[in-house]
Amino acid sequence: MEEKIQIESAKLDPKNFEVLYDKYFSKIFSFILTRVNDKEQTGDITSQVFLKALVNIKNYKNQGLPFSAWLFRIAINECNQFFRDSKKSRTVVLNEEFSAALVSEINEANNSEDAYRKLGLIIKTLKIEEVQLLELRFYENKSFREIGYIIDVTENYAKVKLYRLLNKMKQQINQTK
Repeated sequence: MEEKIQIESAKLDPKNFEVLYDKYFSKIFSFILTRVNDKEQTGDITSQVFLKALVNIKNYKNQGLPFSAWLFRIAINECNQFFRDSKKSRTVVLNEEFSAALVSEINEANNSEDAYRKLGLIIKTLKIEEVQLLELRFYENKSFREIGYIIDVTENYAKVKLYRLLNKMKQQINQTK
């Protein structure tokens, strides 16, 4: 309830947006940094995210999701725009927690070093949208409802997309045995 009040207050006076900025800055910065892998660029993109949020806060409509889902949606769009404009490659961070969650999801029987190596090779072949889906679910721990909102699909379609992707990855990991 407190967040709704903060949002409504920011809609009335942009100075009140600072509370939301302070609350979500580090999460959004970290989210962007794992994709861009450049602190200076991350700072610029994060600034753009919060500027767009501030400018468009009057258009924000609560859909029963955390305010952060709206910010993550803006962040993904800004990251995608950055990669289109700069023609740079996207970075995929395979930290231990993210990798372990994925390996256990697609290859329950084999948590070996070989499975982790294969996972890295498979992820390199995925489309950006597929990687984003995996990251939102396994790195950011977003619900399917939040993922659907962030990538602009229904909750059910977000589930379908993820499970199809996991099945594809499972087949690939098993083919390379």
